Amino acid sequence: MITLYGNDRSRATRNVWMLEELGVEYERNMVDHTKGEAKKDDFLKINPGAKVPALTDGDVVMFESLAINLYLAMTYGKGGLWPDDAAGQAACGQWTMFSATEVEPHTVGALIELIFKPEAVRDEAVAQACLAKLPPVLNVLETTLSDRDYLGGNSFTAADLNVACVVNSLNMIGFDFTPYPKMTAWVKACVARQG
Repeated sequence: MITLYGNDRSRATRNVWMLEELGVEYERNMVDHTKGEAKKDDFLKINPGAKVPALTDGDVVMFESLAINLYLAMTYGKGGLWPDDAAGQAACGQWTMFSATEVEPHTVGALIELIFKPEAVRDEAVAQACLAKLPPVLNVLETTLSDRDYLGGNSFTAADLNVACVVNSLNMIGFDFTPYPKMTAWVKACVARQG
């Protein structure tokens, strides 16, 4: 049985989306990192880094939300969320790395300063510096989606899920998506799948 560790105020929501897309059975263990539950000895055996999400699936023990999603797609989504062809699989890896290295650092940096930190210690300059780094990154998505429905072509894969979950988090701060109409339509189509 798959067990996903992490509550809905964590990146575990990405993994829930993947698990629901795959239609596989799983359990939730609502470890609340904000209450120190990720620092308890039993959880540290799963993730010594004391962070959520984490996942166990038989002998497989993992952390890092985007890597968990790739594992789930490879294991349970062959021919669908995990394409059969090498090019499609490479696209899943490429776009997941793009999400983790190009999109998420700036997105999370802005979110931390604008909504997660207590108001008295927020740094508007840091938030704006993070947001200023996003246009070239989002233009990559806009250009890519100018001639296709999804990042890897014409079908929704782990690539789309892993990037869309990060880009969509910008809605939490009312980010202006107007300059990116193709990307905006794509994000909406991806997120609508969560039903």
